[in-house]
Amino acid sequence: MEPPPPPPVTTAGDLVEAAKRAAGRKAVEEHLLPSYTHIGIGSGSTIKYVVEAIAELPHDVLSKMKFVPTGIQSRDLIRTAKLPLLAIEDLILEKEYNQVQQYLDVSFDGADEVDPEMNCIKGGGACHYQEKLVALSSKKFICVADYRKRVDRLLTNWVGVPIEVQPLATERVRRELISIGSRKPFIRSGLPGKAGHVVTDNGNHVIDAPFPPLLLNSEAHKADANKGIWSVDMLNARLKSIEGVLAVGLFSGLNGPKALEENKGKGGEKPVMVYFGMADGTVQTMQ
Repeated sequence: MEPPPPPPVTTAGDLVEAAKRAAGRKAVEEHLLPSYTHIGIGSGSTIKYVVEAIAELPHDVLSKMKFVPTGIQSRDLIRTAKLPLLAIEDLILEKEYNQVQQYLDVSFDGADEVDPEMNCIKGGGACHYQEKLVALSSKKFICVADYRKRVDRLLTNWVGVPIEVQPLATERVRRELISIGSRKPFIRSGLPGKAGHVVTDNGNHVIDAPFPPLLLNSEAHKADANKGIWSVDMLNARLKSIEGVLAVGLFSGLNGPKALEENKGKGGEKPVMVYFGMADGTVQTMQ
């Protein structure tokens, strides 16, 4: 079945949506093989176009696949598209009477920013804990975004590193963030007109922690923790060490193939490839 033609581009918003759609469809075309059986579906505004492209595959292909969401939003996308759903906690394989890790063949997810080393900031939708679980359960993570998300350094445009924290530890974590150089970290509030803080799918709070733009990992020798100047990996490790932190919205380190090659017992956080939908309708890749 031929895919539907893209809608006409008439406004700046249409331009961005067309870019997202082009990137999503190209990523599925090149990375969703008919032989795959387990696929991760992320969150965010670009992923709806990934699901749109997947739903157009032949029924005999889709019937062999199961789709693992990163949260309520992506679960609803999968259900609406009438795709087979599988919870992340059911991603196990029975082997000789033992339960062992079943890896996803591929996962597709978006990003809020991506730097030249393919380090990502994720968490704008407060789903980064489950997004990280899915990435770590994948043989390869494919990132899909529009041209606005490509930056020279993380935290160029994005307000801060999203950090999911246990509610009782929220204020303690916020104070420690200040001590390591974060500029006015704040607890993310709910929707306009609603009192209280954002509550994640896991029942936690999110702190957004501004820092100076993060150095690339290749520039780690320039870091100065006393001044709040960090490389991506250094800050990721430091944030993870804070008591009360559940998940950090920095996706860095190894990618899936590298982690599996080094026998880490899990996949990697970093994508193996990024698809950027561009303003001119083309798709650029980074790998």
